[in-house]
Amino acid sequence: MPKEIERKFLIANDGWKAGVQRSSFFAQGYLSYDPERTVRVRETDTQGFLTVKGLTVGLSRDEFEYEIPKEEAAALLKMCEHPPIQKRRYFVEHEGHLWEVDIFEGVNEGLVVAEIELSREDEEFVRPEWLGEEVSGDRRFSNSSLSLVPYKNW
Repeated sequence: MPKEIERKFLIANDGWKAGVQRSSFFAQGYLSYDPERTVRVRETDTQGFLTVKGLTVGLSRDEFEYEIPKEEAAALLKMCEHPPIQKRRYFVEHEGHLWEVDIFEGVNEGLVVAEIELSREDEEFVRPEWLGEEVSGDRRFSNSSLSLVPYKNW
């Protein structure tokens, strides 16, 4: 089964900007918030995705992601119970790993996080100097939680 193994960090400084390869705008909403099976729809600049994620155990969870037509993603976003979160994602290469730096907009404006996807929970990586505190275990920073309780309301 496909697994997502992810660690998430706050950003300590703007040093990540020097390594940006590209960026994309994301709008994503949730059709199900059940912690055992969240269902997310995402629209990017050019694509749409439907994703089902299982319960997180440690840093891992089952993840099934399917590309769908962008127009269908836009229609599904309108069906979400809560407004979609909006962010610009920057892709940053650092020491053999691809980092995703998300700058949130709208009700989550002011929040900036970096994520790294790993092939195993104990995989080692070189920590960039621009990383701050790790927030992988803090549910408030999950995108599904941010759609329910926006950063501006903390």
